[in-house]
Amino acid sequence: MLLEYYGLAEPPFSITPDPRFVHLGERHRDALAHLHYGIMQGGGGGFVQLTGEVGTGKTTLCRLLLEQLPEHVRVALVLNPLLSPVELLEAIAEELRIDIAAVRGSLKGLYDALNAFLLDAYAQGLRVVVIIDEAQNLSMAALEQVRLLTNLETATQKLLQMVLLGQPELRDLLARPELRQLAQRITARYHLGPLDPDDSEAYLRHRIAVAGGVRFPFTRLAVKRLHAHSGGVPRLLNVLAERALLAGFARDENPVGERLVDLAAREVLVRPLSRLPRPTLGVAVAAVLAIALAVFALQPTRPVTPPAPQLADAMVPPLPPPRLDAATLARRLEGPGDGLEAAGGELLRLWAVRADEAGTGALRDCPPLLAPGLFCQRGSASLDALAAAHRPALVFLAAAPDRDPDAGRWAVLLGADALQVRLWLGDIVVDVSRLDFARHFRGGTLALWRGPPVFDRLPAPGDSGPAVDWLDARLVSLAGRAPEVGPRVFDDGMANRLREAQASLGLRADGVPGPATLRLLGAEREDGPRLRRRLE
Repeated sequence: MLLEYYGLAEPPFSITPDPRFVHLGERHRDALAHLHYGIMQGGGGGFVQLTGEVGTGKTTLCRLLLEQLPEHVRVALVLNPLLSPVELLEAIAEELRIDIAAVRGSLKGLYDALNAFLLDAYAQGLRVVVIIDEAQNLSMAALEQVRLLTNLETATQKLLQMVLLGQPELRDLLARPELRQLAQRITARYHLGPLDPDDSEAYLRHRIAVAGGVRFPFTRLAVKRLHAHSGGVPRLLNVLAERALLAGFARDENPVGERLVDLAAREVLVRPLSRLPRPTLGVAVAAVLAIALAVFALQPTRPVTPPAPQLADAMVPPLPPPRLDAATLARRLEGPGDGLEAAGGELLRLWAVRADEAGTGALRDCPPLLAPGLFCQRGSASLDALAAAHRPALVFLAAAPDRDPDAGRWAVLLGADALQVRLWLGDIVVDVSRLDFARHFRGGTLALWRGPPVFDRLPAPGDSGPAVDWLDARLVSLAGRAPEVGPRVFDDGMANRLREAQASLGLRADGVPGPATLRLLGAEREDGPRLRRRLE
């Protein structure tokens, strides 16, 4: 109904990096040109570096770049940099479809396999590029391995081009003296800044047009307020514009004015409390004396029964959780144990899981099914991906990521907005800044979700029953075919259809209906706890 109200064919302000919605302002055109130059003419190898604040469009530019590369370029895209040197080489080899079955776990074997592939690609006139997203999270050992990869060369030509995408912390990381050899190999670098006011308006108009809009739904003053509140950061522009459109729809206001934009900003953005000036000692003493005299003068001559509490007193909202600074957060992440049992117990409590359904100890193993219909999914994800799932989840925060990424504590992610993250940490609920959270979060997650109760176990080859019927119905719907009549059996044909569906969804096509596959096929129910999207 909202889309119909504004004359749109699809949501215009989704935060997913859809290349169709890309608006190349001056800064984004320059950044894309640097990436193109570095890959195609950048000195025959070395590094290309693109940095930018959270939400400025680095990942979107990367997707656009991949669509524009010529056919003779082979690309390995590494989205999860939280890898050891061996795991990093394996990930690159798998992206390039190199057979590494015989050399898995061997640094030298993987290095030799990559070298042989690159020499063969060079002989065929191919260019090989490795793109690493969120590169500020690479460990020192992994960065050194990345540098060593650029040593693969012939007498006249480097065989591999590296592209590093990351937040501004990547620049600080590469400025360290111990990484000067890597820094000297960067042939093109660019820092992507926010949009200026004109580009912000052009960005909004472009997205509305791509979404099928004929009439621009914001007034000129509203556009100025959107830019002022977002600071020109595209992701914040999307969030604010979407919320402002929702407010306009609820109030039957089209076009949306600056008043509703300000209202959307108050709902979405969290601003720090202003600090009041501290009174001087003389003023404080005088105030205390004045209050004491007033209380004495107004003291009643006979006892007075205190009034009964009013309903309004019982409805006073609770105080917000304490906000931890960077140092306090780091201290709370130290100490023995990883806190998984305590955090897991809190997550189970949020899901109202009974003690006889699953114990907190089961979360350490995280079996695909903790109980009938209750799925456990462990893996790696970004904060944005977790926020998009709208579910609380366990997140592992490393106490000292640069020194020991495996030492830290599990926390429960309770909410996230544009500036803050809310956590259950140890025994209390706290708020931390997104920047401080990012310093300790390396992607390790564990999530629960509920599906249909017919799933008392995962379907396996030869199985039949309600779970297999449900799976077949989803695969048939995804393929756009007519459903077959009668009960179904998990046979080779269904396994092949499942592999095709997994490939189309961007998953590993193994033919196994695991939690990730079932979730993307629509098995997740709507009920259950939700993440808070407004922290105050």
